[in-house]
Amino acid sequence: LARPSKLAPLAAEALPQITDNGQTYTFKIRKGIFFTPDPAFKGVQRELVADDYVYSLQRLMDPKIRSPWTWLLDGKIVGLDELAAEAKRTGSFDYAAKVPGLEAVDRYTLRIRLKQPDYNLSYVLAHEPTSAVAREVVAAYADAGGRVMSNPVGTGPYKLAKWIRSSKIFLEANPDYRGFVWDFKAGADPGDAQLVKEMKGKKMPQVGRIEISIMEEDQSRLLAFQNGELDLMNMEGPLAPKVLTGGTLTPDMEKKGVKLSRFVDPELTYHYWNLQDPVVGGLTKEKIALRRAMAMAYPVAEEIKVVRNGQAVEAQFPIPPGVVGHDPAYRSSVKYDLAGANALLDKFGYKKGADGFRTLPDGKPLLIRYASRPDSLGRQMDEMWKKTFDSIGIRMEVQKDKFAELLKLEKQCKLMMRTAAWIADYPDADNFMQLLYGKNIHQSNNACAAIPEYDKLYEQSLRVPDSPERNRLYREMAKIIETYAPWRLDISRYRNMLAQPWVLGFKKHPILHAEWPYVDVAPGTK
Repeated sequence: LARPSKLAPLAAEALPQITDNGQTYTFKIRKGIFFTPDPAFKGVQRELVADDYVYSLQRLMDPKIRSPWTWLLDGKIVGLDELAAEAKRTGSFDYAAKVPGLEAVDRYTLRIRLKQPDYNLSYVLAHEPTSAVAREVVAAYADAGGRVMSNPVGTGPYKLAKWIRSSKIFLEANPDYRGFVWDFKAGADPGDAQLVKEMKGKKMPQVGRIEISIMEEDQSRLLAFQNGELDLMNMEGPLAPKVLTGGTLTPDMEKKGVKLSRFVDPELTYHYWNLQDPVVGGLTKEKIALRRAMAMAYPVAEEIKVVRNGQAVEAQFPIPPGVVGHDPAYRSSVKYDLAGANALLDKFGYKKGADGFRTLPDGKPLLIRYASRPDSLGRQMDEMWKKTFDSIGIRMEVQKDKFAELLKLEKQCKLMMRTAAWIADYPDADNFMQLLYGKNIHQSNNACAAIPEYDKLYEQSLRVPDSPERNRLYREMAKIIETYAPWRLDISRYRNMLAQPWVLGFKKHPILHAEWPYVDVAPGTK
Protein backbone atom coordinates (compact mmCIF):
# COMPACT_ATOMS: atom_id res chain seq x y z
CA LEU A 1 0.00 0.00 0.00
CA ALA A 2 3.03 2.30 0.01
CA ARG A 3 2.83 5.19 -2.44
CA PRO A 4 5.26 5.80 -4.02
CA SER A 5 6.08 2.14 -4.38
CA LYS A 6 8.93 0.63 -2.40
CA LEU A 7 11.11 -2.41 -3.04
CA ALA A 8 10.62 -5.30 -0.64
CA PRO A 9 12.43 -8.67 -0.37
CA LEU A 10 10.53 -11.70 -1.61
CA ALA A 11 12.73 -14.62 -2.69
CA ALA A 12 15.56 -12.78 -0.96
CA GLU A 13 15.86 -12.70 2.81
CA ALA A 14 16.48 -8.95 2.68
CA LEU A 15 17.30 -6.18 0.25
CA PRO A 16 20.80 -6.60 -1.22
CA GLN A 17 24.01 -5.56 0.43
CA ILE A 18 25.50 -2.99 -1.95
CA THR A 19 29.26 -2.39 -1.76
CA ASP A 20 32.13 -1.09 -3.90
CA ASN A 21 30.29 2.19 -4.55
CA GLY A 22 27.39 0.46 -6.25
CA GLN A 23 29.36 -2.14 -8.20
CA THR A 24 28.80 -5.26 -6.05
CA TYR A 25 25.42 -6.63 -4.99
CA THR A 26 25.11 -9.57 -2.58
CA PHE A 27 21.81 -11.38 -2.05
CA LYS A 28 20.83 -14.04 0.47
CA ILE A 29 18.21 -16.36 -1.01
CA ARG A 30 15.45 -17.37 1.37
CA LYS A 31 15.66 -21.06 2.32
CA GLY A 32 12.72 -23.39 1.86
CA ILE A 33 11.27 -21.92 -1.37
CA PHE A 34 10.29 -24.69 -3.80
CA PHE A 35 9.32 -24.77 -7.47
CA THR A 36 5.85 -25.99 -8.35
CA PRO A 37 5.94 -29.79 -8.83
CA ASP A 38 6.50 -30.70 -12.47
CA PRO A 39 7.44 -33.87 -14.39
CA ALA A 40 10.75 -32.20 -15.25
CA PHE A 41 11.84 -32.72 -11.62
CA LYS A 42 11.19 -36.50 -11.78
CA GLY A 43 9.29 -36.60 -8.49
CA VAL A 44 11.93 -34.74 -6.47
CA GLN A 45 11.01 -31.61 -4.52
CA ARG A 46 13.08 -28.86 -6.10
CA GLU A 47 14.33 -25.97 -3.95
CA LEU A 48 15.13 -22.52 -5.34
CA VAL A 49 18.87 -21.82 -4.93
CA ALA A 50 21.41 -19.18 -5.96
CA ASP A 51 22.54 -21.24 -8.97
CA ASP A 52 19.07 -20.83 -10.46
CA TYR A 53 19.62 -17.08 -10.65
CA VAL A 54 23.06 -17.52 -12.19
CA TYR A 55 21.55 -19.76 -14.88
CA SER A 56 18.51 -17.54 -15.46
CA LEU A 57 20.49 -14.33 -15.85
CA GLN A 58 22.87 -16.10 -18.24
CA ARG A 59 19.91 -17.40 -20.21
CA LEU A 60 18.49 -13.89 -20.55
CA MET A 61 21.65 -13.02 -22.53
CA ASP A 62 21.76 -16.21 -24.63
CA PRO A 63 21.50 -15.04 -28.29
CA LYS A 64 19.41 -18.11 -29.18
CA ILE A 65 16.67 -17.03 -26.76
CA ARG A 66 16.38 -13.66 -28.53
CA SER A 67 14.91 -12.13 -25.41
CA PRO A 68 13.48 -8.61 -25.80
CA TRP A 69 14.75 -7.94 -22.26
CA THR A 70 18.52 -8.27 -22.73
CA TRP A 71 18.78 -4.50 -22.33
CA LEU A 72 18.16 -5.04 -18.61
CA LEU A 73 21.63 -6.63 -18.29
CA ASP A 74 23.44 -5.54 -21.43
CA GLY A 75 26.81 -3.99 -20.63
CA LYS A 76 26.44 -4.38 -16.88
CA ILE A 77 27.75 -7.66 -15.41
CA VAL A 78 31.47 -8.43 -15.51
CA GLY A 79 32.10 -11.17 -18.09
CA LEU A 80 28.49 -11.74 -19.14
CA ASP A 81 28.57 -9.70 -22.35
CA GLU A 82 31.78 -11.41 -23.37
CA LEU A 83 30.16 -14.82 -22.87
CA ALA A 84 27.17 -13.75 -24.99
CA ALA A 85 29.50 -12.44 -27.71
CA GLU A 86 31.34 -15.77 -27.77
CA ALA A 87 27.99 -17.55 -28.11
CA LYS A 88 27.17 -15.43 -31.14
CA ARG A 89 30.48 -16.43 -32.69
CA THR A 90 30.26 -20.16 -31.95
CA GLY A 91 26.47 -20.60 -32.03
CA SER A 92 26.45 -22.13 -28.54
CA PHE A 93 26.14 -20.46 -25.11
CA ASP A 94 28.45 -22.07 -22.54
CA TYR A 95 26.36 -22.19 -19.37
CA ALA A 96 29.15 -24.02 -17.56
CA ALA A 97 31.59 -21.15 -18.07
CA LYS A 98 32.50 -19.12 -15.01
CA VAL A 99 31.28 -15.54 -15.23
CA PRO A 100 33.37 -13.35 -12.90
CA GLY A 101 30.44 -11.02 -12.20
CA LEU A 102 27.82 -13.71 -11.63
CA GLU A 103 28.61 -16.06 -8.76
CA ALA A 104 26.75 -18.47 -6.51
CA VAL A 105 28.99 -18.06 -3.45
CA ASP A 106 27.13 -20.90 -1.73
CA ARG A 107 23.74 -22.59 -2.05
CA TYR A 108 21.85 -19.50 -0.88
CA THR A 109 24.19 -16.57 -1.66
CA LEU A 110 24.26 -14.75 -4.99
CA ARG A 111 26.92 -12.14 -5.76
CA ILE A 112 26.77 -9.83 -8.78
CA ARG A 113 29.71 -7.64 -9.77
CA LEU A 114 29.13 -4.79 -12.20
CA LYS A 115 31.41 -3.11 -14.72
CA GLN A 116 30.45 0.27 -13.37
CA PRO A 117 28.15 1.61 -10.64
CA ASP A 118 24.48 0.98 -11.35
CA TYR A 119 22.02 2.15 -8.76
CA ASN A 120 19.05 0.61 -10.59
CA LEU A 121 20.06 -3.05 -10.39
CA SER A 122 17.78 -3.76 -7.44
CA TYR A 123 14.82 -2.54 -9.51
CA VAL A 124 15.92 -4.66 -12.48
CA LEU A 125 16.09 -7.79 -10.32
CA ALA A 126 12.57 -7.11 -9.02
CA HIS A 127 11.23 -7.18 -12.59
CA GLU A 128 9.69 -10.38 -13.99
CA PRO A 129 12.17 -11.07 -16.83
CA THR A 130 14.97 -11.60 -14.29
CA SER A 131 12.96 -14.17 -12.32
CA ALA A 132 14.52 -17.58 -11.72
CA VAL A 133 13.70 -20.51 -13.98
CA ALA A 134 14.82 -24.08 -13.35
CA ARG A 135 17.36 -25.54 -15.76
CA GLU A 136 15.53 -28.90 -15.72
CA VAL A 137 12.29 -27.28 -16.92
CA VAL A 138 14.02 -25.56 -19.82
CA ALA A 139 15.75 -28.82 -20.77
CA ALA A 140 12.49 -30.77 -20.59
CA TYR A 141 10.44 -28.44 -22.79
CA ALA A 142 12.97 -26.75 -25.07
CA ASP A 143 12.87 -29.65 -27.53
CA ALA A 144 9.07 -29.66 -27.67
CA GLY A 145 8.88 -27.02 -30.39
CA GLY A 146 10.48 -24.45 -28.13
CA ARG A 147 7.41 -24.27 -25.91
CA VAL A 148 9.09 -23.36 -22.64
CA MET A 149 6.70 -20.41 -22.41
CA SER A 150 3.71 -22.76 -22.56
CA ASN A 151 4.99 -24.69 -19.55
CA PRO A 152 5.86 -22.05 -16.94
CA VAL A 153 7.11 -23.46 -13.65
CA GLY A 154 7.76 -20.96 -10.90
CA THR A 155 7.75 -20.65 -7.12
CA GLY A 156 4.76 -18.32 -6.77
CA PRO A 157 1.20 -18.64 -5.48
CA TYR A 158 -0.34 -19.76 -8.78
CA LYS A 159 0.36 -22.27 -11.53
CA LEU A 160 -0.89 -22.46 -15.10
CA ALA A 161 -3.81 -24.86 -15.48
CA LYS A 162 -4.88 -24.10 -19.05
CA TRP A 163 -4.13 -21.58 -21.79
CA ILE A 164 -6.44 -21.00 -24.75
CA ARG A 165 -4.47 -18.68 -27.02
CA SER A 166 -6.09 -15.28 -27.63
CA SER A 167 -9.02 -16.28 -25.44
CA LYS A 168 -8.43 -17.35 -21.82
CA ILE A 169 -5.78 -18.18 -19.25
CA PHE A 170 -6.67 -20.33 -16.24
CA LEU A 171 -4.53 -20.26 -13.10
CA GLU A 172 -4.89 -22.43 -10.02
CA ALA A 173 -3.49 -21.85 -6.55
CA ASN A 174 -0.22 -23.68 -5.99
CA PRO A 175 -0.87 -26.13 -3.10
CA ASP A 176 2.85 -26.22 -2.31
CA TYR A 177 3.22 -22.44 -2.09
CA ARG A 178 4.75 -21.27 1.19
CA GLY A 179 2.07 -18.59 1.61
CA PHE A 180 2.09 -15.46 3.72
CA VAL A 181 -0.16 -13.65 6.17
CA TRP A 182 -1.71 -10.40 4.95
CA ASP A 183 -0.17 -7.76 7.21
CA PHE A 184 0.31 -4.48 5.39
CA LYS A 185 0.09 -0.97 6.81
CA ALA A 186 -2.38 1.58 5.49
CA GLY A 187 -0.97 4.39 3.39
CA ALA A 188 -2.33 7.91 3.00
CA ASP A 189 -5.23 6.99 0.72
CA PRO A 190 -8.66 7.19 2.40
CA GLY A 191 -9.67 3.67 1.32
CA ASP A 192 -6.63 1.94 2.83
CA ALA A 193 -8.17 1.60 6.30
CA GLN A 194 -11.04 -0.44 4.85
CA LEU A 195 -8.59 -2.67 2.97
CA VAL A 196 -6.70 -3.40 6.18
CA LYS A 197 -9.97 -4.18 7.94
CA GLU A 198 -11.00 -6.62 5.20
CA MET A 199 -7.70 -8.45 4.87
CA LYS A 200 -5.48 -8.24 7.95
CA GLY A 201 -4.48 -11.62 9.35
CA LYS A 202 -5.68 -13.73 6.41
CA LYS A 203 -3.46 -16.52 5.06
CA MET A 204 -2.76 -15.78 1.41
CA PRO A 205 -3.61 -16.50 -1.30
CA GLN A 206 -7.32 -16.75 -0.55
CA VAL A 207 -8.50 -17.00 -4.17
CA GLY A 208 -8.07 -20.53 -5.50
CA ARG A 209 -8.70 -20.00 -9.20
CA ILE A 210 -8.05 -17.10 -11.57
CA GLU A 211 -9.62 -16.84 -15.02
CA ILE A 212 -8.13 -14.18 -17.31
CA SER A 213 -10.27 -13.28 -20.32
CA ILE A 214 -8.54 -11.82 -23.39
CA MET A 215 -11.06 -9.25 -24.63
CA GLU A 216 -9.84 -6.64 -27.11
CA GLU A 217 -13.07 -4.65 -27.47
CA ASP A 218 -13.83 -2.08 -24.77
CA GLN A 219 -17.59 -2.54 -25.02
CA SER A 220 -17.34 -6.32 -24.64
CA ARG A 221 -15.34 -5.96 -21.44
CA LEU A 222 -17.77 -3.49 -19.91
CA LEU A 223 -20.79 -5.62 -20.80
CA ALA A 224 -19.16 -8.67 -19.21
CA PHE A 225 -18.41 -6.66 -16.07
CA GLN A 226 -21.96 -5.32 -15.87
CA ASN A 227 -23.28 -8.88 -16.19
CA GLY A 228 -21.09 -10.04 -13.31
CA GLU A 229 -18.91 -12.19 -15.58
CA LEU A 230 -15.78 -10.22 -14.64
CA ASP A 231 -14.68 -9.41 -11.10
CA LEU A 232 -12.00 -6.89 -12.09
CA MET A 233 -11.72 -4.72 -15.18
CA ASN A 234 -9.44 -1.98 -16.43
CA MET A 235 -11.64 0.69 -17.97
CA GLU A 236 -10.07 2.65 -20.81
CA GLY A 237 -11.05 6.22 -21.60
CA PRO A 238 -13.60 5.51 -24.38
CA LEU A 239 -15.89 3.87 -21.83
CA ALA A 240 -15.56 6.60 -19.20
CA PRO A 241 -18.88 8.40 -19.80
CA LYS A 242 -20.78 5.17 -19.19
CA VAL A 243 -19.20 4.62 -15.79
CA LEU A 244 -17.69 7.88 -14.53
CA THR A 245 -18.73 11.44 -13.91
CA GLY A 246 -15.39 13.20 -14.07
CA GLY A 247 -13.25 11.19 -11.69
CA THR A 248 -15.98 9.45 -9.68
CA LEU A 249 -18.39 6.60 -10.34
CA THR A 250 -21.86 7.37 -11.64
CA PRO A 251 -24.69 7.09 -9.06
CA ASP A 252 -25.88 3.90 -10.75
CA MET A 253 -22.48 2.23 -10.38
CA GLU A 254 -22.17 3.38 -6.77
CA LYS A 255 -25.62 1.99 -6.02
CA LYS A 256 -24.48 -1.42 -7.27
CA GLY A 257 -21.53 -1.29 -4.88
CA VAL A 258 -18.89 -1.17 -7.61
CA LYS A 259 -15.48 0.03 -6.36
CA LEU A 260 -13.10 2.30 -8.26
CA SER A 261 -9.30 2.34 -7.93
CA ARG A 262 -8.04 5.40 -9.82
CA PHE A 263 -4.69 7.16 -10.31
CA VAL A 264 -2.45 8.52 -13.06
CA ASP A 265 -0.49 5.54 -14.32
CA PRO A 266 3.31 5.67 -14.24
CA GLU A 267 3.17 5.33 -18.02
CA LEU A 268 3.87 7.24 -21.16
CA THR A 269 1.85 7.10 -24.36
CA TYR A 270 3.77 8.53 -27.30
CA HIS A 271 3.77 8.57 -31.09
CA TYR A 272 7.02 7.42 -32.64
CA TRP A 273 8.53 7.65 -36.08
CA ASN A 274 10.98 4.99 -37.23
CA LEU A 275 14.32 6.74 -37.62
CA GLN A 276 15.50 3.96 -39.94
CA ASP A 277 12.58 4.46 -42.32
CA PRO A 278 13.56 6.05 -45.68
CA VAL A 279 10.64 8.52 -45.56
CA VAL A 280 10.46 9.71 -41.94
CA GLY A 281 13.86 8.56 -40.64
CA GLY A 282 17.31 10.06 -40.60
CA LEU A 283 18.97 12.97 -38.82
CA THR A 284 19.23 15.40 -41.72
CA LYS A 285 17.54 18.78 -41.33
CA GLU A 286 14.68 18.09 -43.75
CA LYS A 287 13.83 14.78 -42.03
CA ILE A 288 13.93 16.40 -38.60
CA ALA A 289 11.71 19.20 -39.93
CA LEU A 290 9.16 16.66 -41.21
CA ARG A 291 8.91 14.89 -37.85
CA ARG A 292 8.79 18.16 -35.90
CA ALA A 293 6.02 19.47 -38.13
CA MET A 294 3.96 16.33 -37.60
CA ALA A 295 4.52 16.62 -33.85
CA MET A 296 3.49 20.29 -33.84
CA ALA A 297 0.33 19.53 -35.84
CA TYR A 298 -1.01 16.94 -33.40
CA PRO A 299 -3.64 18.29 -30.92
CA VAL A 300 -3.02 16.37 -27.71
CA ALA A 301 -5.68 18.35 -25.84
CA GLU A 302 -8.29 17.25 -28.39
CA GLU A 303 -7.28 13.61 -27.99
CA ILE A 304 -7.67 13.87 -24.21
CA LYS A 305 -11.12 15.41 -24.60
CA VAL A 306 -12.52 13.42 -27.54
CA VAL A 307 -10.77 10.05 -27.47
CA ARG A 308 -9.78 9.67 -23.81
CA ASN A 309 -12.89 11.39 -22.40
CA GLY A 310 -10.73 13.33 -19.98
CA GLN A 311 -9.08 10.20 -18.58
CA ALA A 312 -5.50 11.33 -19.21
CA VAL A 313 -3.10 14.20 -18.63
CA GLU A 314 -0.80 15.68 -21.26
CA ALA A 315 2.79 14.43 -21.01
CA GLN A 316 5.34 17.23 -20.81
CA PHE A 317 8.37 15.22 -19.72
CA PRO A 318 9.57 11.75 -20.84
CA ILE A 319 9.44 10.55 -17.20
CA PRO A 320 5.81 10.25 -15.99
CA PRO A 321 4.30 11.03 -12.57
CA GLY A 322 4.89 8.43 -9.87
CA VAL A 323 8.40 7.65 -11.14
CA VAL A 324 11.64 8.83 -9.50
CA GLY A 325 13.06 11.57 -11.73
CA HIS A 326 9.72 13.05 -12.82
CA ASP A 327 9.87 16.86 -13.10
CA PRO A 328 6.37 18.32 -12.61
CA ALA A 329 7.59 21.82 -13.47
CA TYR A 330 9.09 20.90 -16.88
CA ARG A 331 7.23 22.11 -19.98
CA SER A 332 7.97 20.73 -23.42
CA SER A 333 8.98 23.12 -26.19
CA VAL A 334 6.76 21.14 -28.61
CA LYS A 335 3.39 22.91 -28.73
CA TYR A 336 0.32 22.52 -30.91
CA ASP A 337 1.04 25.04 -33.69
CA LEU A 338 -0.64 24.36 -37.01
CA ALA A 339 0.65 27.50 -38.72
CA GLY A 340 4.17 26.81 -37.52
CA ALA A 341 3.99 23.20 -38.73
CA ASN A 342 2.92 24.24 -42.23
CA ALA A 343 5.58 26.96 -42.37
CA LEU A 344 8.27 24.45 -41.37
CA LEU A 345 7.24 22.06 -44.14
CA ASP A 346 7.21 24.91 -46.67
CA LYS A 347 10.70 26.04 -45.60
CA PHE A 348 12.27 22.60 -46.07
CA GLY A 349 10.81 21.88 -49.50
CA TYR A 350 7.73 19.76 -48.78
CA LYS A 351 5.66 21.53 -51.44
CA LYS A 352 1.92 21.20 -51.96
CA GLY A 353 0.69 19.98 -55.34
CA ALA A 354 -2.50 20.91 -57.15
CA ASP A 355 -4.36 18.29 -55.11
CA GLY A 356 -3.37 20.02 -51.86
CA PHE A 357 -1.02 17.24 -50.71
CA ARG A 358 2.70 17.67 -50.18
CA THR A 359 5.57 15.93 -51.89
CA LEU A 360 9.04 15.10 -50.62
CA PRO A 361 11.77 17.72 -51.30
CA ASP A 362 12.86 15.67 -54.34
CA GLY A 363 9.34 15.84 -55.77
CA LYS A 364 8.37 12.24 -55.04
CA PRO A 365 5.01 11.53 -53.32
CA LEU A 366 4.92 11.87 -49.54
CA LEU A 367 2.87 9.19 -47.78
CA ILE A 368 2.81 8.42 -44.05
CA ARG A 369 1.79 4.91 -43.04
CA TYR A 370 0.27 4.87 -39.54
CA ALA A 371 -0.04 1.47 -37.84
CA SER A 372 -2.84 0.75 -35.37
CA ARG A 373 -4.90 -2.02 -33.83
CA PRO A 374 -8.31 -3.07 -35.25
CA ASP A 375 -10.27 -2.01 -32.15
CA SER A 376 -12.37 1.02 -31.23
CA LEU A 377 -9.43 2.96 -29.78
CA GLY A 378 -7.33 2.20 -32.85
CA ARG A 379 -10.07 3.51 -35.12
CA GLN A 380 -10.37 6.70 -33.07
CA MET A 381 -6.62 7.28 -33.27
CA ASP A 382 -6.77 6.71 -37.04
CA GLU A 383 -9.30 9.53 -37.24
CA MET A 384 -7.21 11.83 -35.04
CA TRP A 385 -4.12 11.38 -37.20
CA LYS A 386 -6.07 11.60 -40.47
CA LYS A 387 -7.41 14.97 -39.34
CA THR A 388 -3.88 16.01 -38.30
CA PHE A 389 -2.26 15.03 -41.58
CA ASP A 390 -5.04 16.67 -43.61
CA SER A 391 -4.34 19.92 -41.75
CA ILE A 392 -0.74 19.98 -43.01
CA GLY A 393 -1.36 18.47 -46.44
CA ILE A 394 0.16 15.01 -45.94
CA ARG A 395 -1.36 11.83 -47.33
CA MET A 396 -1.94 9.07 -44.78
CA GLU A 397 -2.42 5.33 -45.09
CA VAL A 398 -3.53 3.10 -42.19
CA GLN A 399 -1.79 -0.22 -41.54
CA LYS A 400 -4.04 -2.49 -39.44
CA ASP A 401 -2.80 -5.50 -37.49
CA LYS A 402 -3.28 -7.28 -34.18
CA PHE A 403 -1.33 -5.97 -31.21
CA ALA A 404 1.05 -8.93 -31.07
CA GLU A 405 1.92 -8.59 -34.76
CA LEU A 406 2.50 -4.84 -34.42
CA LEU A 407 4.91 -5.48 -31.56
CA LYS A 408 6.77 -8.01 -33.68
CA LEU A 409 7.04 -5.64 -36.64
CA GLU A 410 8.22 -2.68 -34.59
CA LYS A 411 10.94 -4.77 -32.97
CA GLN A 412 12.13 -5.43 -36.53
CA CYS A 413 12.01 -1.67 -37.32
CA LYS A 414 9.41 -2.36 -40.03
CA LEU A 415 6.71 0.12 -38.97
CA MET A 416 6.88 3.72 -40.14
CA MET A 417 4.79 5.21 -37.33
CA ARG A 418 2.67 4.00 -34.42
CA THR A 419 1.18 5.14 -31.13
CA ALA A 420 2.92 3.17 -28.38
CA ALA A 421 2.85 3.09 -24.60
CA TRP A 422 5.29 2.12 -21.88
CA ILE A 423 4.22 1.47 -18.31
CA ALA A 424 6.87 1.43 -15.59
CA ASP A 425 8.60 -1.91 -15.07
CA TYR A 426 10.16 -0.30 -12.04
CA PRO A 427 9.54 3.19 -10.61
CA ASP A 428 12.78 4.85 -11.71
CA ALA A 429 13.47 7.26 -14.57
CA ASP A 430 15.97 4.92 -16.21
CA ASN A 431 13.12 2.63 -17.23
CA PHE A 432 11.82 5.39 -19.52
CA MET A 433 15.00 7.10 -20.67
CA GLN A 434 16.37 3.78 -21.98
CA LEU A 435 13.52 3.72 -24.53
CA LEU A 436 15.59 5.84 -26.95
CA TYR A 437 19.03 4.41 -26.20
CA GLY A 438 20.66 3.31 -29.45
CA LYS A 439 21.77 -0.08 -28.09
CA ASN A 440 18.14 -0.95 -27.32
CA ILE A 441 17.04 -0.98 -30.98
CA HIS A 442 15.13 -4.23 -31.68
CA GLN A 443 14.22 -4.38 -27.99
CA SER A 444 12.58 -1.42 -26.25
CA ASN A 445 13.65 1.37 -28.64
CA ASN A 446 10.57 1.36 -30.90
CA ALA A 447 11.69 4.48 -32.77
CA CYS A 448 14.84 2.59 -33.81
CA ALA A 449 16.68 5.78 -32.87
CA ALA A 450 20.44 6.14 -32.63
CA ILE A 451 21.12 9.74 -31.65
CA PRO A 452 24.76 10.14 -30.54
CA GLU A 453 24.15 13.11 -28.22
CA TYR A 454 21.33 11.28 -26.47
CA ASP A 455 23.30 8.04 -26.09
CA LYS A 456 26.25 9.86 -24.54
CA LEU A 457 24.06 11.53 -21.90
CA TYR A 458 22.19 8.30 -21.20
CA GLU A 459 25.42 6.44 -20.50
CA GLN A 460 26.46 9.24 -18.12
CA SER A 461 23.14 8.95 -16.28
CA LEU A 462 23.74 5.26 -15.53
CA ARG A 463 26.75 6.13 -13.41
CA VAL A 464 24.86 8.62 -11.24
CA PRO A 465 22.36 7.81 -8.47
CA ASP A 466 19.09 9.68 -8.12
CA SER A 467 20.30 13.25 -7.60
CA PRO A 468 20.10 16.80 -8.99
CA GLU A 469 22.99 15.87 -11.31
CA ARG A 470 21.08 12.96 -12.81
CA ASN A 471 17.95 15.11 -13.13
CA ARG A 472 20.01 17.70 -15.04
CA LEU A 473 21.09 15.02 -17.51
CA TYR A 474 17.48 13.95 -17.98
CA ARG A 475 16.39 17.51 -18.78
CA GLU A 476 19.12 17.73 -21.43
CA MET A 477 17.95 14.42 -22.89
CA ALA A 478 14.37 15.68 -22.98
CA LYS A 479 15.51 18.68 -25.04
CA ILE A 480 17.24 16.34 -27.48
CA ILE A 481 13.99 14.38 -27.90
CA GLU A 482 12.18 17.63 -28.68
CA THR A 483 14.90 18.68 -31.15
CA TYR A 484 15.19 15.47 -33.18
CA ALA A 485 11.54 14.38 -32.73
CA PRO A 486 11.79 10.59 -32.76
CA TRP A 487 8.66 10.87 -30.56
CA ARG A 488 5.73 13.12 -30.02
CA LEU A 489 5.01 12.92 -26.29
CA ASP A 490 1.30 12.35 -25.88
CA ILE A 491 -0.31 11.48 -22.54
CA SER A 492 -0.20 9.61 -19.26
CA ARG A 493 -3.50 7.85 -18.73
CA TYR A 494 -5.62 7.51 -15.65
CA ARG A 495 -5.85 3.91 -14.48
CA ASN A 496 -9.50 3.21 -13.70
CA MET A 497 -9.84 -0.27 -12.23
CA LEU A 498 -13.37 -1.43 -11.51
CA ALA A 499 -13.98 -4.09 -8.86
CA GLN A 500 -17.21 -5.87 -8.06
CA PRO A 501 -18.60 -5.33 -4.53
CA TRP A 502 -17.69 -8.89 -3.52
CA VAL A 503 -13.97 -8.38 -4.25
CA LEU A 504 -12.14 -7.64 -0.99
CA GLY A 505 -8.75 -6.03 -0.51
CA PHE A 506 -8.23 -4.81 -4.08
CA LYS A 507 -6.20 -1.69 -4.76
CA LYS A 508 -4.43 -1.34 -8.10
CA HIS A 509 -0.70 -1.26 -7.64
CA PRO A 510 1.16 1.16 -9.96
CA ILE A 511 3.94 -1.36 -10.74
CA LEU A 512 2.74 -4.90 -10.01
CA HIS A 513 0.79 -6.39 -12.89
CA ALA A 514 -1.32 -8.77 -10.81
CA GLU A 515 -2.81 -8.24 -7.35
CA TRP A 516 -4.49 -11.65 -7.20
CA PRO A 517 -2.34 -13.04 -4.35
CA TYR A 518 -3.38 -10.08 -2.18
CA VAL A 519 -7.18 -10.11 -2.56
CA ASP A 520 -10.16 -12.15 -1.39
CA VAL A 521 -13.74 -12.80 -2.47
CA ALA A 522 -16.58 -12.29 -0.02
CA PRO A 523 -18.22 -15.51 1.28
CA GLY A 524 -21.28 -16.66 -0.65
CA THR A 525 -20.12 -15.30 -4.01
CA LYS A 526 -18.81 -17.29 -6.94
